[in-house]
Amino acid sequence: MVLSTSSVYPESTAAGFALARELGYDGIEVMVGVDPASADVDAVERLSEYHEVPVCAIHAPTLLLTQRVWGPDPWEKLDRAAMAAHQLGAGVVVVHPPFRWQRSYASGFTEGIRRLEESTGLTFAVENMYPWRGPGGGEVRAYAPSWDCAALDVDHLTLDLSHAATARLSSLELVRDWGERLSHVHLTDGTNGASDEHLLPGEGDQDAAGVLAELAAVRYTGDVTIEVNTRGLPRTEREVVLAASLAFTRRHLAVPVEQRT
Repeated sequence: MVLSTSSVYPESTAAGFALARELGYDGIEVMVGVDPASADVDAVERLSEYHEVPVCAIHAPTLLLTQRVWGPDPWEKLDRAAMAAHQLGAGVVVVHPPFRWQRSYASGFTEGIRRLEESTGLTFAVENMYPWRGPGGGEVRAYAPSWDCAALDVDHLTLDLSHAATARLSSLELVRDWGERLSHVHLTDGTNGASDEHLLPGEGDQDAAGVLAELAAVRYTGDVTIEVNTRGLPRTEREVVLAASLAFTRRHLAVPVEQRT
C-alpha cells in the first residue's frame, strides 16, 4: 500500500516520506506540484533513501494548478516524469487527460502515450477525471478528447474513486469494465456532488471496501495509493486518519468479494 504525498498537504513532500515510514506504508507516490522538493528529483531520491521508503509512482504535474511546474510544455513534463521514474525506481507515471485548450497535445495524446511507453518501458496510466459542471448543473467541456480515460485508446488506466464519484459512476463497475487495463488505483472516496472531495475510504458512496475486495478477487497486481484530503487536520489527527486508511485498505484488500458478509 502506497501513500500519495498529496495526502499530507499542506505539509511537505518530506513530511509525506516521514509519515509513510512512521505508519508502515510500503511506498510513496510523488505528486509533483507546488512543493519545490517534489519537483527536485535528487531531493526526492535523498528522502527515499533516508526514510527507506521506495517511490512507486510519479504523478506528473498535469493538474490545472501545476501547469508551470517543469515548464509549460506537457510533453516535456511527461519526459521529465519518465526520467524521474527511472532515477527513483518507480514503474508508473500517472497522467491526466489533456485540457481542451491544449489542442496540439490533445490531438496527439494517445499516440504520444504509446510512444512514451515503448521508449521508456514505463507504464503511463491515464487517470479517470469527471465533467466540470456550471452553476446551473450543465457540463463544461474541460478535457479533450474526453474526461473519460476508458474512452481513450490507451492500454493503462488509473482509477480514482473520488473522480468516479464526481462523474456519478460506480468505481466497482469500472474495475469490472476496465479489466486488465486497470493498472493503478487512487483509493479515496466521494459523493456525487459537484466537487472532487477525496474523502477517506469508506466515507463516501463508492463502496471502497467492495472495490478492494474485487481487486483481491481478480488478483490485481498494481499499486493501491491512498490519496485523500487531510488539509484541514492538525498533524496528530492526520496521522490517525492515514493510519486508519492504511488499515482499512489492508483489511479489505485481503477479502475477495465473494467472501464478504
